[in-house]
Amino acid sequence: MQPELIIFDFDGTLADTTATILATYQGAIKEVGAAPRTDAECQATIGLPLKEGFMQLYPEFGEDEIDRCVNTYRKIFIANKSKLIPKLYPGVMDTLEEFHRRGYEMSVASSRSRWSLLEFCDDNKISHFFKLILGADDVTHAKPDPEPVLKTLEILKKKPEAAVVVGDMPVDIAMGRGAGCRTVGVTYGNSCREQLEAAGADKVIDAFPELLNFLE
Repeated sequence: MQPELIIFDFDGTLADTTATILATYQGAIKEVGAAPRTDAECQATIGLPLKEGFMQLYPEFGEDEIDRCVNTYRKIFIANKSKLIPKLYPGVMDTLEEFHRRGYEMSVASSRSRWSLLEFCDDNKISHFFKLILGADDVTHAKPDPEPVLKTLEILKKKPEAAVVVGDMPVDIAMGRGAGCRTVGVTYGNSCREQLEAAGADKVIDAFPELLNFLE
């Protein structure tokens, strides 16, 4: 079935935010005096809401300690956001324009906070492509729970079989599959082909423009 709706993750799928996220993580970890974590350990949390990311990094922390980490991360992010604006991956702008020309509806479902997600989409001049932009604070249960996709389908009045979910992390694939949608994993973000295939992606691509061929 030809899809009517494409639901995109943002971080690691549309824009390269990895350096921004890792720099902010490391700054927050240092400021709160927590035990060091490697960039690889921090990168493995991308796709989760920030609080869940810190809980994965520091399972021994209590609620107050996790909240301090989250608040410190956000403070550092706000202070540095003008210097750390992420750039779109190669081919993203042209491909979104082509999807728009072909009449596809598009949306974003991200675990990033809504205000920073909207700001980054605006900064990169892609907000107008999307019928809906959902951040972590727009849902009760974030990825890998299917709620972000189910809410998108409800709002845009689409059936699961009419939508494709595109993301770079296993949690994106789990979210899409849990909602009954087809899924596409991208390898240029924060996961490898093997991880995405293991998560059950229907298709794995190495460059964003390849999505045009998959959806023809």
